[in-house]
Order: sequence, then structure tokens, then C-alpha cells
Amino acid sequence: MSEAVETAVDTAPADIPPYRYTAAMADEVERRWQDHWEENATFRAPNPTGPLSEPDHPRAGAPKMFVLDMFPYPSGAGLHVGHPLGYIGTDCYTRYLRMVGYNVLHPMSFDAFGLPAEQYAVQTGTHPRKTTEANIERYRSQLRRLGLAYDTRRSFATIDVEYYRWTQWIFLQIFNAWYDPRVRRARPIGELIAAFDSGMRRTPDGRPWAELSPVERRRIVDDQRLAYVSEAPVNWCPGLGTVLANEEVTADGRSERGNFPVFKRNLKQWMMRITAYGDRLLEDLDTLDWPEPIKLQQRNWIGRSTGAHIKFTIAAEAVTQSIQVFTTRPDTVFGATYMVLAPEHALVDRLVPDAWPDGTKPAWTGGHPDPRAAVAAYRAFAAGRTEAERTAEAKEKTGVFIGAYATNPVNGARIPVFIADYVLAGYGTGAIMAVPGQDERDWAFAEVFDLPIIRTVRPAEGFDGKAYTGDGPAINSGFLDGLGVADAKAKIIDWLEASGHGRGAVTYRLRDWLFSRQRYWGEPFPIVYDETGLPVALPDSMLPVELPEVADFAPRTFDPDDADTDPETPLSRNTDWVTVELDLGDGPKRYTRETNVMPQWAGSCWYELRYLDPTNGEKLVDPANERYWMGPRRDGDSGGADLYVGGAEHAVLHLLYARFWHKVLYDLGHVSSFEPFHKLFNQGMIQAYAYTDARGAYVPAEEVVEEAGRYVHNGTEVRREYGKMGKSLRNVVTPDEMCATYGADTFRVYEMSMGPLEVARPWETRAVVGAQRFLQRVWRAVVDEHTGALRVTAEPADEQTRRVLHRVIEGVRGDLENLRFNTAIAKLIELTNALTRLPATPREVAEPLVLMVSPFAPHLAEELWSRLGHAGSLAYEPFPVPDPALLVAESVTYPIQVNGKVRGKVAVPADADQAAVRSAALAAVADQIGDSAPRKVIVVPNRMVSIVL
Repeated sequence: MSEAVETAVDTAPADIPPYRYTAAMADEVERRWQDHWEENATFRAPNPTGPLSEPDHPRAGAPKMFVLDMFPYPSGAGLHVGHPLGYIGTDCYTRYLRMVGYNVLHPMSFDAFGLPAEQYAVQTGTHPRKTTEANIERYRSQLRRLGLAYDTRRSFATIDVEYYRWTQWIFLQIFNAWYDPRVRRARPIGELIAAFDSGMRRTPDGRPWAELSPVERRRIVDDQRLAYVSEAPVNWCPGLGTVLANEEVTADGRSERGNFPVFKRNLKQWMMRITAYGDRLLEDLDTLDWPEPIKLQQRNWIGRSTGAHIKFTIAAEAVTQSIQVFTTRPDTVFGATYMVLAPEHALVDRLVPDAWPDGTKPAWTGGHPDPRAAVAAYRAFAAGRTEAERTAEAKEKTGVFIGAYATNPVNGARIPVFIADYVLAGYGTGAIMAVPGQDERDWAFAEVFDLPIIRTVRPAEGFDGKAYTGDGPAINSGFLDGLGVADAKAKIIDWLEASGHGRGAVTYRLRDWLFSRQRYWGEPFPIVYDETGLPVALPDSMLPVELPEVADFAPRTFDPDDADTDPETPLSRNTDWVTVELDLGDGPKRYTRETNVMPQWAGSCWYELRYLDPTNGEKLVDPANERYWMGPRRDGDSGGADLYVGGAEHAVLHLLYARFWHKVLYDLGHVSSFEPFHKLFNQGMIQAYAYTDARGAYVPAEEVVEEAGRYVHNGTEVRREYGKMGKSLRNVVTPDEMCATYGADTFRVYEMSMGPLEVARPWETRAVVGAQRFLQRVWRAVVDEHTGALRVTAEPADEQTRRVLHRVIEGVRGDLENLRFNTAIAKLIELTNALTRLPATPREVAEPLVLMVSPFAPHLAEELWSRLGHAGSLAYEPFPVPDPALLVAESVTYPIQVNGKVRGKVAVPADADQAAVRSAALAAVADQIGDSAPRKVIVVPNRMVSIVL
């Protein structure tokens, strides 16, 4: 509880007056007003056009504000008190916005596909839809009980067939688009085909488009699509029976959900070409009002690097092949003394000879008599390691020579080619030039395998380490010698491009988005495969493709610790659904459906758009409605939702994916904003104490008592720890408990007064009573607890009370506009405290007080507003406005320092000049100064007086 709220509490009398604001009264008031809001559709937001337009609405045609929360995944456990922190915050903010004249769209929906419900279905046989829909109803009931002012007409779940119809439609827009780097945007795939057909665009091998077979043409086009099928190294998680995106794998190489080991496997998967948008995703961060740490996380994840691609010729027996590497330090190429390929690299099998070349060092062979056995053994070793284990800086370097040599293009040196697990096939080109003199990992590898080390940058004076990664002049680098790093980079890139050995390039840490999941509970792909095995998009008229019923929800034959387990998807076992006869324009044919499903992220990539026009069955969103709610506010503005509130843990996954989908829709003309969320606010986390006994087992937190600084459970001391709230920690507190014990308004006020919304804060149930007592004071300012009559007078307020009122109005408005809810509540406490000295509350103070309290305690405020004689809801009543004349202070109080220590204070008229302030200050501390003559008197206007003796 904040200090401000604690100071406002008072002691309740033993005998409770009949009209005291208690939990029982709060329950009755709150449920009654919740029914009123629902029956009167109080919080509907009118659209400019369509069935949700309401010309007679009090905010029709008003300036808009679109505020949304990151929607929840509805678990079976329901909400605990940490979950609604952001929801209550946005509710307070949007209630204020309605009162100051905005048309406010504040909706809530549910992210309902995903692994938790499916895992439960696997364990119990219960259909995930049944479980999920029951969980959603539980969440809706809890959110309603908190008095959250949503436009319920716009609520949906991502599992609703009419919703995922449009998710599938968006997928098809991405599938039927390609990225044109010349204009830096996506274009319809038909324009690419037309360019090939007209000869304006050359085919990859230069043959005329007309000479290619239909299958060859399709393959070329498919290779350019923004959604494409690829057989590539992926993150295979046998424990979950599915592949995972890079962002879903923890730093130690395990699944974010379930903590299962993750392995690299080559599998055929759907991918999204998010890398094409790397520059725009970076650049457009500058247009967003987001927290800088979130922007930094996105920048780091995208990981834009400038450098060069360099081609090395590799010869092995009769095979000659060039392989391209990317390096951010092309200036060090003279120091490349060996190459490393990822063990999974497709070129390895072609390069391995039947016998070791002459001069092969024993340390390079892995103890195997022939190269093929050495490579096979090392690949098996690498396949059993997670990505984190493979790339750990501190691990011992391992690898094996593949029996082939490359030629360094700048000096003709013959350098050996290895495979090693610290190079990953999914990053860069899956190959590196190793420069041990300038790279610590390469140095460690070179030491293990007795490889040459050549420095290409002169270390700083006094450097006595191994690899040198700092700046300095080039050495041992031929025509680069003497140049600094920047100049050497520029010169070597010029040489590479002129000689045909490479080119300057930009690459990204960001990988294309792995979009397939080998599960059941997800959106089916609107894709079939014909007799060629190539994908065919279904027409819009065949959407939605609905999930079929299956007898078994589990992916089969998986071992959580076996990287070689192959996935079998639940959908693949429904043969009647998988094989289908369709007429796609050239007569009935048999097709095979895609049996993977989309990831959970698909539904959350665009849900903000569905809020705008949720009943539209003809379009994703009506353009007029989209422009009104999300269009740019001015030239150069990103557009998007006005405020998006959610946890910082979604910095990369959800936010990056949603930005990518939105940009594709923008390029194709479906939306007017090029970003989905203009302003982002990350709420903090509510944490809680948990308690463990001597065995380390958690005990119920509510049963622990504090005795003389010790924590005791059933007479036994327990240990206290601080962190997350969770069922396993036995420290969960639910909003249901709080509403039953104190009322929803008290719970709301407590959460908003605990501290700044953006910081973590500890939950303390015993402190909730402070919020309840504050609301009891507000109640008593209007209603007599003993008679139920109004304690309000028509007599004007005295000057002091009126000044306090208008100072609080100004402060609360500023705090609400900046989401400073805790300080706004502190100011309201100050005002209620000022009223306790009055025999009755002037109406000119009571009504503004009720209106200002309403964003935080809306049920109580509605009840008091009604008792003050007003009909209907106060939701659209004007928020109080301060009188500027009453904000000017009549007097200013100056603290007085004497030789640096505060010795007194003095109040003087606000318009007093410095001479008057000086005289008053000297008089106020005359007894402490005595006969000492002041050497200096400094008056800091409106701040302080400093006297130096």
C-alpha cells in the first residue's frame, strides 16, 4: 500500500453503522451497476460506418482513442491478482478519456489456440475447445466482476471459426505476395509472374520464361513468396512434438514452454520471410513511442550487421565448389587460416573424399581411418547437442577435418576445411572463414587443432592476450597494411567486388520465421498440395478451413530426449480430411491438405484490427473504420493503436511478428497505418512472498504469521522468499477473494495505489484495508453512515477548501493523462482529508470528488452520483476542470537555512518581493541568530532562504 493511502486510514468503530460502506454493500452496489452498464450498453464505442455505427451516441464523431491490452491466454486456474494490473490501469485511463470527450475503443478478447489446452487434451482426452471455452467464460466473469468497461460487442477468441477464417485469409495475402527490394515493399505475386512473362525480369538461370515447364515456373515463383516451404535446419522439440521458432527457445537450448531439450533437425516447414523487412522493422522503431529497452531488444534481435560476402573456392578430388561466407571483418581475410562449415551443411557430403589427403594431421581426423566415418561420427555427436551447448563460449572446441581444402582469394593460401558444432547451419551461410588472430573462438579452435595463427591488426601497446579484437593498423595484410579498420574494410570490399571474389553486404541476426507446428490445436493452413507436391492456395470462397475432429490429440512416437524422432501430426491421421477432391478452376482433382497448423502467434498478429470491425464478414476491416481508429494522425506518423499495454516479456515474439504482418497488409493496401501499435506501455509485475518449510516444501502463504521478526506456519518457523505469484508456490491471491472480502472498487484502488504502474511491486493483502478505508471516507463525505441521508450542503465552500479542490483537479488530470494512478489517488486522499473538518460537504466539492474518483472506483462513484440526484451513468459526464484563478497560491512558505541547516520557516504573500521575504525570514529566526550579523542572505524565489552568518 502506498504511504499516502496508509496515512488516510482510520479506525473503524466496533459497532458498524447501518449505512457504512462495507464489503457487503460494495458487492450489492457493484453487481447492480455492472448490470446497469450491460443493460444500457454504456461502454459501446461507435464506428464511423457499418452496423456498429451509432449516430445518436454521445461520442459519435468525437476524437477517438484506441486503447488495448495484450489479450490473455485463458488458463484453467483463472486470474490471480497480478493479471489484471494492466487491465485496471487501462480501464481507469479510458474512463477518464470518455469523460474528457473522446470516443474510446477499449475491447478485450482471448488468445485461445496453443499448447496448454492441447497438452491437457492429450492427458485427459478432453477436446481443447471445450476446455478453452470454459476457461474463457471464467475469465469473462472475473473481468466483469472487476467492473472493466469493455465494448463487449467486439469480444472474440482466436479459436472462433469466423476469426480464424480471417487469419487464414491474411496468410494467403502473405503467400500471394513477394518483396520487391527496389521499391522496398510487398507486391502481389501476380505482378512478379507478369514481369517474368514479359521478360522484364530474368529467370535465375537466364532461360526465357516461355521455355520453362509449368512446374519450373511454379518453383521459381514459390521461391520468392513471403510465405514459403523450406527444408532447412529447424528447432525440433520432441518433448512437445513440434518445431519451435528461434524466439521460443531459451538461452540454454530448451523450450520456453515445458523446458524440454531442443535439437537441430532438417524438416520441411512453412516459413515467413520476415528478414525481407529487417531494415524497415529497424527504421520504423524511430517512429514509435515505445520504451527504449523494448526498442533495444528488437534492434538486437534483428541484429543488422554490415560487412562482406567472400567466395572461397573449395576443391575435393573431382569436385570444385565455391562457398560464400559473411563476415563483419572482411579486412581480416589475410589472416583466414582455415574454414569451418556447420556439420549439417549441404556441401559437406559432396566434398568428403574417400581417403585422408597426404599431410593430414592425426589431431584433425577424430581418430577415424577415413574421412566419411569421421564426418558421420561428428555429425551424430553434434546432432545430440542443443544450440546453446554448441555455441557456449566456454566449451572445449571440437570438430573434424572433412578432407578438403579451400583457397584464400586474397593470397592463394591453401587452407583446411573443418566441420565444427560452434557454426550453425541456420545462421549466416552456415560457413565461416576462421581468423584466429582476431577472434577468440577461432583462436581456441586453432590451438586445439594445431592451426596457424596470423595477426592482421597490430594490438595496442601492452596487449599480452591471445586474439585481439580491438582497433589498430592492418598488418600481414598485403595492400591493406597500415590502414585502420574502417579504411581497410572499405578497401578490401572494393577489391572483392572488382575481382569478383565478393561484395559488400548487410545481414541480420533475424532468421525467417518458422511458421509450422506439428500439433492439433492451431489454425489449419488454407493450402493443399497437388500431384507435383507443390503448394496451392485455396480461394477465399473456400475459407475457413475448419479443424476436423480427431480421435487422438497427441503427436505420436516422440521421445523427449531423442533428436531423431520423426513427428507425426494429429491431423495427418484423419485421412478423410487430408485427402480431398476440389475444383480449383481446372476441374475436380484430388489434393492433399497441409497437416501442420499455424503457431499460436498467428492469431495474435492481427487481433487489434478485428476489434475495429468485428462483425464484418465481407472484408478484413472496412477502410473507413480502419482509418478512423488506426490511421496516421499527421504526415510521417506511424498510425496504429493509440496505447498498447502489456508485459515486457513480449518484446520480441509477439511485437515483432505483429509488426511484420501489419507491414505486409500495409504494403498490399489493406490498412492505412504502417505500424500496429503507436504507443507501448509495459506494466510492472505484482510479486508476492512465498514460504518454505524445513523440507523446502511451500506452505500456504495466507496461513503464515509474523512473530517477532520470524515467519511461522502452524507453530514452525518457515523461510520467506520473494518473487512471482503462482499456484506451485502456494501464494496465489485471486481477485475473487479480494472482491468478496473488500469489493472490486477497493481492489482496484489498492492495485492502482501500490506504486507506479510500470514498476514491480509486492502484494500485501493486509494493506488492502487502507484502500477500503479511503473509499469509506469518500462515502462518508456524501452519505451519513447512520441515516443514509446526504451530508451535502448547497452552501458554498470556503476559500481554503475551494483552493484544495482545484489544485487536486489539476493534479489528478495531469496524473491520469500520464498514467500516474498512484499519485492521482494520493491527491484524492488529500482532498477527502480536507473534507473531514467540515460539518457537511459543499455540493461544489462533492460532485467533482465523485467524478474524479470514478475512474478508480466506478461503482462507488456511480452510486454516489445517483444519490446526489443525477439520472443514469456518469460515464460521459465532463471531468472537472480547474479554475486557473484558484491555482494561484495566496502565500508561499519558505524554509529558512542558517549556515546550511534548516532553522525555521516563514509564510509570506505570494506577491512579496525579495526584500520583504528577506526581512520576514530574518525576523522568523531572530532568536536563533542573536547578535550575529548576517554576512549573506540568499532568497531563492518560491523555494528557500539561506542565511550565512
